[in-house]
Amino acid sequence: MNSQFKKGVLELVVLIVVSKEDIYGYEIVKKVCEVVHVNEGTIYPLLKRMTNEKYFETYLQESTEGPPRKYYRMTELGRRQMKQMTQEWIEFSSQIQKFLDDSIKEEAKS
Repeated sequence: MNSQFKKGVLELVVLIVVSKEDIYGYEIVKKVCEVVHVNEGTIYPLLKRMTNEKYFETYLQESTEGPPRKYYRMTELGRRQMKQMTQEWIEFSSQIQKFLDDSIKEEAKS
């Protein structure tokens, strides 16, 4: 997939993943990669920025498999951002899909 496409949708995917449950960084990476394959090093700076923007709160939780894990929890501001970005994505993708459909129809006529 085109890296610019990934970059444009990555924040929305991360917001949706975190909105479902409190979750730690590596699990976020795994779930995001089910949708958009990205490098682990791409997600952590995004999580830091989104936490600084108050979309997430973090807390540490003990782990049976090593050091404590940092968990991310969606804030109300994060939920509002996710809803806004979801609506923008629906409108944008709908416009692009209509454009593509119209182009394919025109192509088939010629």
